[in-house]
Amino acid sequence: MPTSSEPGELTASAAVDAVTRIADPQRAQQMSKYLQAGPGGYAEGDEFLGVSVPDLRAIARRFRGIARGEVAELLTSTTHEIRHLALIMMGDACARADAAEHRAWVTDYLEALHAGRIDNWDLVDVAAGPVLGHWCLRIGDISLLTDTAAAQPLWVRRAGIVGGQAFLRHGDAVATLAVAPLVVGDRRDLIQKAFGWMLREMGKRVDPHLLSEYLDTHAAQMGRTALGYAIEHLDRPTRVHYRGLR
Repeated sequence: MPTSSEPGELTASAAVDAVTRIADPQRAQQMSKYLQAGPGGYAEGDEFLGVSVPDLRAIARRFRGIARGEVAELLTSTTHEIRHLALIMMGDACARADAAEHRAWVTDYLEALHAGRIDNWDLVDVAAGPVLGHWCLRIGDISLLTDTAAAQPLWVRRAGIVGGQAFLRHGDAVATLAVAPLVVGDRRDLIQKAFGWMLREMGKRVDPHLLSEYLDTHAAQMGRTALGYAIEHLDRPTRVHYRGLR
């Protein structure tokens, strides 16, 4: 019979065992510092095992097909990588789900997001696009992304911004441009970075002229960090020009 740590048993307990068995205390310390889990950090008190994202993705593949309830249980963990694993599983499931199943995953995601269990930038970024953005793309309605981006809590707003990545990957900037006026004035660093990143992706994946048009009109309103991210791949004279508009 399989033990609780073998992938043949698709349970939350087995998934936790699989992650725990490859814990690396030294990496855990590095991750805690990098993701600001120390005193005064935005993730103060979060717990780490020291497991890399590629290893988490490998475990998620082994547990493909795990039930929604088991993933929901993983999302209640106090350990960062266990929650990260759950979000990888969620995104993977949404890519294969029919509409009814996808809607159910979105409900679970939003519940976890608003309950504060998706509480760091890496956790937001790994699933906002595959779960929320993909759903909005699927139904042809961006209102869930704009409503999420309009919220004030840091991680909720970031999810609304980064969720637009699903549209950008399909050559569509509609979500990013709709979210932009909701977040352009937010000077929080992790909002600035997400916003600038999506603008940069718009120029890269959709149309560089769309980025130029946006910056021509709005560069003066943007925070320094968001602008820096947005223009990162432009040539130096163009970067100097847009910085000069602030």
